[in-house]
Amino acid sequence: MTIDVAAIRNDFPILHREVNGKPLVYFDNAATSQTPKAVIDALVDYYSNTNANIHRGVHALSQEATDAFEQARQKIQKHFNAAKPHEIILTSGTTHSINIVASGYGALLSPGDELLVSAMEHHSNIVPWQMMAEKTGAKLQVIPMLPSGVLDMEAYQELLSANTRLVFVNHVSNALGTVNPIADIIDLAHAQGAHVLIDGAQAAPHIVADVQALDIDYYVTSAHKLCGPTGIGMLYGKEALLNQLPPYQGGGEMIAEVTFEKTTYADLPHKFEAGTPNIAGGIAFGAALDYMNSIGFEAIAAYEHELLSYATTALKKIPNLKIYGEAPEKTAVISFNVGDIHPYDLGSILDKLGIAVRTGHHCAQPIMDYYQIPGTVRASFSFYNTTAEIDAMVAALERAIQMLT
Repeated sequence: MTIDVAAIRNDFPILHREVNGKPLVYFDNAATSQTPKAVIDALVDYYSNTNANIHRGVHALSQEATDAFEQARQKIQKHFNAAKPHEIILTSGTTHSINIVASGYGALLSPGDELLVSAMEHHSNIVPWQMMAEKTGAKLQVIPMLPSGVLDMEAYQELLSANTRLVFVNHVSNALGTVNPIADIIDLAHAQGAHVLIDGAQAAPHIVADVQALDIDYYVTSAHKLCGPTGIGMLYGKEALLNQLPPYQGGGEMIAEVTFEKTTYADLPHKFEAGTPNIAGGIAFGAALDYMNSIGFEAIAAYEHELLSYATTALKKIPNLKIYGEAPEKTAVISFNVGDIHPYDLGSILDKLGIAVRTGHHCAQPIMDYYQIPGTVRASFSFYNTTAEIDAMVAALERAIQMLT
């Protein structure tokens, strides 16, 4: 299956605008993807025709909204091959999802327990666990990485022990594009009786994770990485594990019965969905998965790999340009610097020329510390990008370098 990029680009209204008088070239997809009209229409349709609270009303609008929201949950369940719909918790995004699990483990951890985190995590998969370690006396240990931008799997095996309670690692590095060997990571952790949380925020737009086939304990991601809206994401967890975790928030929806003497909690998934959720966002999350699946994730991955190869070859021709992270398995992300030029300066000039890239530490400061750099320029590609846009970025980059040296 091949991709009709011209037709796809017509699905994204924002790709036809200009920035600073130049056609927009959007290469910040690792931060957030753009939104197709089908998803925008789903949001507009909800607020135009169905707007009502869910799970609580007997009137027609409430029932319609509830059905649409729960159908979206089932679409997410099917996409990730979860065993049951209630193993999908709808959250505000990846960070919220991780905090639900981290907070829950605060009641399960004891001094002497060990947590393993990879050296290439986003801050959202580091800070919540540091907070839990401080509260519980658990020990946080780091799986080191190698200069090529891959995890040191030998060191990982040495760190695992009978005291390891949880391993948390990203499926794909947001700063480097590295695809981590999560199947091996999970198997090795399970052999020691540890559970594993996989941060799938960067992987989900490129790779469909079969949570049952991989035997994943927890998997988290955000809709806005998958052509969906911001403010909505999901936590997948095995039913038995989610039942062990205490609620993260209290309030409406997450209760079975409330008296002033005692409150009993609702069953999954509502136990973790206190308050009125992002109903429109949940429905649009389902629409985004429908859209991407209509194109096909295998076709998307193959085309994005072509973009990655094309861009890597082109960028390597620029003198003094260094790429960080050249793992054998990568998604369409390239982080680089040019000589001693500060990445912010390059990014600012590229913006003036209509090229949107990310600059800085990408919420992955330990990676920047490892390479002893302040940050990088990051270009990240999606299936609606083109080689012509890459050519435009390279030309703009060469012009920026001339201005800054």
